[in-house]
Amino acid sequence: MIRFLNVTKDYDNLTALKDVTLSVEKGEMVFITGPSGSGKTTLLKLIYYAEKPDEGTISVAGWETEQLKASSIPFLRRNIGVVFQDFRLLSNKNVFENVAIALRIRGINEKEIKARVYEVLKAVNLRHKADVYPRRLSGGEQQRVVISRAIVAEPTVVLADEPTGNLDSGTAEDVMRTFKDINAKGTTIMIATHNRELYRNSGRRVLKLDMGSLVGEEIG
Repeated sequence: MIRFLNVTKDYDNLTALKDVTLSVEKGEMVFITGPSGSGKTTLLKLIYYAEKPDEGTISVAGWETEQLKASSIPFLRRNIGVVFQDFRLLSNKNVFENVAIALRIRGINEKEIKARVYEVLKAVNLRHKADVYPRRLSGGEQQRVVISRAIVAEPTVVLADEPTGNLDSGTAEDVMRTFKDINAKGTTIMIATHNRELYRNSGRRVLKLDMGSLVGEEIG
């Protein structure tokens, strides 16, 4: 599903990733950990092509970045849902509209949009909040809206960058249960986090980054 082969990414005089080789299989849920500045966010950005590698090759859902044309990037991204730490919800749109936007940009008809948005909101226990605006939601509820927006278009891969960084431990557990439910349906998930509690006793692979290098792997 996701392959990195000898991938290096530099920003000016800073090496964000150095000679990284890894693979994530279809349907896996994998954690990426490491201290701040270790390259976690850069790794995720390379997967959804917000950044290009300076060296090496990346394959995502059958797309090879070396052969990817600019016109094909939107089609690659349709396979990927992204969950950001800072939510990035539209404050002037209610929950329904924030989730629906992911489908409207794909030109899906309104009847199907309504059905799919309500279905995904029900799955994350937010159906009753469809008409509420983000400012009236708790942090955990906002994060579940972000997750809903990421999965409503049924991507094959979901990437999450510190998805519980702004949440208390109880809310973080709720968010992680949501990710597990999504993964159980076959979606490949990669979660970047510095919080060991998220993957402790999870039985999932944990990839360790340090100063841009992949320095180890363990089972959480």
